[in-house]
Amino acid sequence: MATAIEIRGLKTAFGKNVIHENLNLTVEEGAIVSIIGGSGTGKTTLLRQILGLEKPAAGEITVLGVNRNTAASDELQALNSRWGVLFQRGALFSALTVFDNIALPLRELRGLPEPLISDAVMLKLQMVGLNPADANKMPADLSGGMVKRVALARSLALEPDLIFLDEPTSGLDPVSSDSFVELIKSLHDELNLTVVMVSHDLDTIVDISTQIVVLADRQVIASGPVETILSVRHPFIEEYFLGARGRKVLKNLPDYDAMMKRIGRA
Repeated sequence: MATAIEIRGLKTAFGKNVIHENLNLTVEEGAIVSIIGGSGTGKTTLLRQILGLEKPAAGEITVLGVNRNTAASDELQALNSRWGVLFQRGALFSALTVFDNIALPLRELRGLPEPLISDAVMLKLQMVGLNPADANKMPADLSGGMVKRVALARSLALEPDLIFLDEPTSGLDPVSSDSFVELIKSLHDELNLTVVMVSHDLDTIVDISTQIVVLADRQVIASGPVETILSVRHPFIEEYFLGARGRKVLKNLPDYDAMMKRIGRA
């Protein structure tokens, strides 16, 4: 399987404060990846560096075959149209309608005629479970769940290969959260997307992830499916996954008992 993201020897430092040191990570195409870690481990910072919004102090980041250190500006510009981003609070433009929020990347990067843009916007609305009538609403008129769906529709506007989600279920009630997770899973399968998200929602992480990336001690200390993560002995993993809350979530897994025996944690 092809590699979507390759990070080697990454260092992140703010003055004398070193956040990442010799961090390495591989994400395969088609994966659903959750980046987790304690406060200050640089989860969102890592996401921003992959997106090119921040530059690391050292190391290499290659996204969809494009090495950020060596790529020409036109290659980096083309790369920007191959991913979409859903920010934590949606980041919709309050002065624009739902339609215009979704149409914005199409107008800026593609220069398509308006009839085609209109068709594309309506298709994206349908894909995220919204109605045509929602296109004329303003962000202030939307519920939290609808804001997330509009933001997701905008992230899909350019038909990306890769989408980044920053706390996708933050602020949603349990029903809306479950519905949004199911939407992400269905879009992942339907569109053959690679999904990378930062999340604190353990239910979502366990339910949706094919790969969990754990940041601690300035590095990736574990990467893989749930069973691989649980096999690593580290204080953060013990606290996060094997405390009362974590075990309650893990027990919903169909092979929980067998898995815990396999890794010696029964």
